[in-house]
Amino acid sequence: MEIDWLKDFLALDEHGNFSRAADARNVSQPAFSRRIRALEDWIGAPLFRRGAQGADLTLAGTHFKPLAGDLLRAVEQARRDTRAVGERDTASLSIAATHALSFTFFPGWIRAHADFQDLGTVNLVSDSMAACERIMLAGEVHFLLCHCHDGMPNRLSPDRFDSIVVGGDTLVPLRAPNGAGGRLLGYGPASALGRILDAAEPVKAATVALETAFTSHLAATLMTMAREGHGVAWLPRTLTEDDMRAGRLVRAGGEDLDVAMEIRLFRAPDCRNKAADALWARLREDGAGGE
Repeated sequence: MEIDWLKDFLALDEHGNFSRAADARNVSQPAFSRRIRALEDWIGAPLFRRGAQGADLTLAGTHFKPLAGDLLRAVEQARRDTRAVGERDTASLSIAATHALSFTFFPGWIRAHADFQDLGTVNLVSDSMAACERIMLAGEVHFLLCHCHDGMPNRLSPDRFDSIVVGGDTLVPLRAPNGAGGRLLGYGPASALGRILDAAEPVKAATVALETAFTSHLAATLMTMAREGHGVAWLPRTLTEDDMRAGRLVRAGGEDLDVAMEIRLFRAPDCRNKAADALWARLREDGAGGE
């Protein structure tokens, strides 16, 4: 069986017509028909009833439809996962980082603390906190870089994962100069920043009366929404300094509603190599620290 046969099958089911489905799959109609027939021969049962009005699924075709979709998704996931493993295998250093830090903090930090000639290829995986935790727990990266706070829950237990503070940041309540003040732009459950805000009692008290207008696990998305006047968002200072200086974003509350955070680097206990050991030793020598 060929993967293209599954794609052809789903295209014919969607379009209900051999000619339109062949066009959608960018093949000639005779070649498309032969591939559908080859799939039916491979399965051993007709999948479509052909008629003057087009083609519709037989009972066997109806049964096969969700299986075909599952097979395609599984193959595509296997391809993505295997490619990612291959990329990590060829990289000297693999680091998972939450989106906000990938865009702002990471480039300057890695440049200040590492010599790329010594590190070789660096593979940065940028994702939500929940996704970064999953790949860290699976031993697929050497380090995880994320925002942290004393009250923030995470899955990286200190008895297994060493960590050091490499910087600092602050969540600040911000809105557009003429933006809505009674609407909250919040973080989804996959976000580290959302977990931190959930643990900040002053923020919870201040937002209880606000209507949640929008949620996302991406701070950059919330920043854009706030800048366009859609509501108030607690945003990392590292991400918003330029907008605050330019007046595109202004405070939506006093400094008592700011939430101080650490930027922390977690080290995987089982995913180790010389480049990872060298970076960790360099950070120790530099005192890790940060602001």
